[in-house]
Amino acid sequence: MRRTLVVLAGSLLALTAGCGGEREVSTGLLEQQVSTQLEATVGRAPDAVTCPDALPAETGERVRCSLEADGTTYGMDVTTTAVEGDDVRFDIEVDEQPTA
Repeated sequence: MRRTLVVLAGSLLALTAGCGGEREVSTGLLEQQVSTQLEATVGRAPDAVTCPDALPAETGERVRCSLEADGTTYGMDVTTTAVEGDDVRFDIEVDEQPTA
């Protein structure tokens, strides 16, 4: 079971060309923006956010990331909800239970 911690979409403004020329949001920028959005929603930033893959700039695409808070790690899905030019909007869903 998952709960959505960020209801409003975040916005990323810097796209890069990935393998094969696909547009994507780099892992570093994605991690920074996810942390910022979580802080705005729950009142504090996680200790760390890790996204092993870039987020494709295509509606419905998703990457699996993780966050660490107070020594506990949670998985989360970051899903592209809209792309307008270089503006990529996304939703974040954090797992209800920590990872094992």
